[in-house]
Amino acid sequence: MMPNKEVTYTISELADEFDITPRTLRHYEDLGLLTPKRKGNARIYSHKDRIRLALTVRGKRLGFSLAEMRELFELYDAEHSSRPQLHSMIAMIAEKRASLQQQQEDIQKVLAELDAADIKAREALEKIKHH
Repeated sequence: MMPNKEVTYTISELADEFDITPRTLRHYEDLGLLTPKRKGNARIYSHKDRIRLALTVRGKRLGFSLAEMRELFELYDAEHSSRPQLHSMIAMIAEKRASLQQQQEDIQKVLAELDAADIKAREALEKIKHH
């Protein structure tokens, strides 16, 4: 049986996969979001780093700041028996959930308005065609 070797990634592989620059990856490392190992000058990213990068990219798209992402990672990595940290994490999640739900409602309203405007424009176009 072969030893279980952890899958690793280079900076180029992750940059290509997530369509970001190596500079962005280095920035995320500077902020403590990623913690690659070093082999000489090369960065070696773990599966955990890849998951964190995916969460960071998605979190940014959803309006999380990089500081919020770091705080969530720190809370998650911390000793889970710490009540204050768990309460902080739960509160932060609830706050972000409420914000995203509001955004979702706003998006639904805007989409409905766009649908109505589209219908009116198409009806007006049909009237012009038939005159």
